[in-house]
Amino acid sequence: MKYKDELIRSMNFLAKDERTVFLGQSVKYSGNAIFNTLEDIANEKKIELPVFEDIQMGISTGLALNGFVPISCYPRFDFLILATNQIVNHLDKINYMSKGLMQPRVIIRTSIGPKKPLDGGPQHTADYSEVFKQMLTTINVVNLNDPQDIFPAYEHALYNEEQKITLLIENGSFYNDK
Repeated sequence: MKYKDELIRSMNFLAKDERTVFLGQSVKYSGNAIFNTLEDIANEKKIELPVFEDIQMGISTGLALNGFVPISCYPRFDFLILATNQIVNHLDKINYMSKGLMQPRVIIRTSIGPKKPLDGGPQHTADYSEVFKQMLTTINVVNLNDPQDIFPAYEHALYNEEQKITLLIENGSFYNDK
C-alpha cells in the first residue's frame, strides 16, 4: 500500500474505537494534508480547534484523564513546538507526578512538512524528532518512514500496555511519493 492509504486505513481503524476523538486544526474542515486522511471519519468524532497548540495539548490531556483516547493532530512538527510545555512538563511526567494513578493515553500526530513541490520554508518543514526523543522520558516517539510501519504503529499506540502516550511523526513528503 501507499503511505497516504496506510494513514487513511489507520485513522479509520482508530475511529472504530468508541474512546477515540480526533482534535486539532483542519480535522473537520479542509486545510492541510492530515485532513485528507480523516475525510471518512464521522464529524461527531472530530473537534475542530483554532490555532492554540498549547491549549490543544492541555485539552487532549484532560480528555485522556476522562477516559477518552484523543488523537491530537498537529499539521506540522513546527506547530507542535508551541505545545512543548504541555508535552514535556505535564503529559510526559503525569504518571510520575501522580505516583502511577494517572496514566492517560494520548496519540499525538504530526508531520514533517514537505519541501516539494512547494517549500513551506523553515517554519513549516523542520524535523525535531531527535530533540523530542531527548526531551521525553515516558512518551514513545515514532518516525513513520515506511508505509508498512504506519498501521502497526497506530495500532500499538492505541493498545500498548507499556507506553500509554505516543508521538507519531509522519513525513509530508511521502504522502504522495511512497
